[in-house]
Amino acid sequence: MTTTLISALVTLFVVIDPIGLGPVFIGLTFGMPGRLKRKIGLEACIIAFIVLAGSALFGDWLLAKLGISLAAFRIAGGLLLFAIAFEMVFERRVERKADQTGSPGAHIAAFPLAIPLMAGPGAITAMVLLAGRMNGALGFSLLITAMASILVIAYAVFLTSSYLERLLGAQGQAVFGRLLGVMLAALAVQYVADGILTLSKTLT
Repeated sequence: MTTTLISALVTLFVVIDPIGLGPVFIGLTFGMPGRLKRKIGLEACIIAFIVLAGSALFGDWLLAKLGISLAAFRIAGGLLLFAIAFEMVFERRVERKADQTGSPGAHIAAFPLAIPLMAGPGAITAMVLLAGRMNGALGFSLLITAMASILVIAYAVFLTSSYLERLLGAQGQAVFGRLLGVMLAALAVQYVADGILTLSKTLT
C-alpha cells in the first residue's frame, strides 16, 4: 500500500504539475486584485478536487456510458485551451473582462484553470487507473488524500504568484503574459495532436 501511495503521489504531481501552474495563473489573472486572485485559485482547486474525485469514483463508467473516449476529451480540451491562449497573446481578455457583469474572473477558475489544466485528461486518466489499483475504502481514501495534497501545493503556488507579479512590473507582466499565451497555445496543440494520434491508433 505504501509503494502504491508513493506512486500515486508522484504520478499526480507530474500530471497536475502544481509548480508549472504558477506562471499560467499569473498570465490568466493579469491585472486582477489580490483578493480576487486568491478566490479564483481556491475555486479552481475545489473544482479540480470534485472533478478528480468524481473521476476516481465514476470516470470509467461515465465515459463508457456516454461513448466518449479520453482521446476525444483531450482534443476538445485542447481546442478550448487554444482559444484562451489566443486571447492572452492578443490581449483580448482585457476587452472581454471589461464587458463582463457579475463576478469577474469566475469563469477562469472553472476553465481553463480547473479544467483542463489541473483536472485535464492526463490527471483524469491517472485517477481512473490509480483507483483501480487501490484496495478497499482505505486505499481509495489514501488516493483522495494524495490528490488533495497536490492541490494544496497548487493553491500555495497561486498565493505566492503575486510576489512574482510585483517583481515583473506592468511591462514585464505584459510581455510575460504574451509569452505564456504562446506556451499555452503550444500545450493546446499538443493536447489535440495526442488525441488525434490516439484516435488514429484505435481506428486502424
